[in-house]
Amino acid sequence: MLEVLSNYNHSTMALHTFSDDNFDAEVLKSDGPVFVDFWAPWCGPCQQMGPIVDELATELGDQVKVGKLNVDENQMIAGKYRVMSIPTFLVFKGGEVVDTVVGGVPKDRLKGVLEKHM
Repeated sequence: MLEVLSNYNHSTMALHTFSDDNFDAEVLKSDGPVFVDFWAPWCGPCQQMGPIVDELATELGDQVKVGKLNVDENQMIAGKYRVMSIPTFLVFKGGEVVDTVVGGVPKDRLKGVLEKHM
């Protein structure tokens, strides 16, 4: 169990935490593409997608900034982008939303969406 937990913590090192306060600087003004996972701790599908988002951060973190935004704690940004269902995944490039995926989906689908914007 300890080894698995250690690997899990290691994989999240490439994962960013976005908020109402840092969204402009970290996402909208980023030089490259940014993948934002809009989630909440009480959301079952969000919890299921969490390890997949962690894997994408580890695998693609040098080409895409991958991070999470807790919609309960950051309602301003969630409202601005009209996030009505979670998980919602938005891909930003040049400060604009260039792709959207809503709900639990296979890792390959998310990875494919990201790869077309790298």
